[in-house]
Amino acid sequence: MNEWYEQAKSKLDVEKKAGSYDRYASAMKDAVYDALDGFCRQDAEFAQAVVQGGAFSDCMKAVAKGCGSAISDLEAFRRAVRFYFPGADVKFHMTVNLCADVEAEAETAAAVPVASTGPKILDLEDFL
Repeated sequence: MNEWYEQAKSKLDVEKKAGSYDRYASAMKDAVYDALDGFCRQDAEFAQAVVQGGAFSDCMKAVAKGCGSAISDLEAFRRAVRFYFPGADVKFHMTVNLCADVEAEAETAAAVPVASTGPKILDLEDFL
């Protein structure tokens, strides 16, 4: 890992535990923390912005501001990123898997141990 990432992770860890959060920020802080950690891993410049930027508790205040009774994960992550790096954005990519059930069944079937196909030893007592 790069040195900016290590510093950003350390800063976020300390500030996440030490911060004071309202009920909305408290509900979102773990997911936002995980997202920020991932973004810091992806980009050293973003990690540097986190290290040199404001406190995580202030970030969470900015994320929760005006969220009302709900906010999407994507919007929460976008607000957190923009708190540390104004003008930045978050891209999100989802795909549909129409065969998910079939694939899950195949994985389950593959996980079931199959009886040994090696040579079997006969015990003469089986014939008595």
